[in-house]
Amino acid sequence: MLGPFLIVLFLLVLIPVGFLMSTSVAAAVMGYLLKDNAERVNADSELLDTNW
Repeated sequence: MLGPFLIVLFLLVLIPVGFLMSTSVAAAVMGYLLKDNAERVNADSELLDTNW
């Protein structure tokens, strides 16, 4: 009885949570890289002072 319970736990909990955690890490890395690129490309822009 333990085998089917572990399979259901893996399919319903561990896979979705792992997927959501990996996409949040990917979004953070992409946001950092895009912000860094925008700041380098537009180094002389007065709008950079308004960025967080």
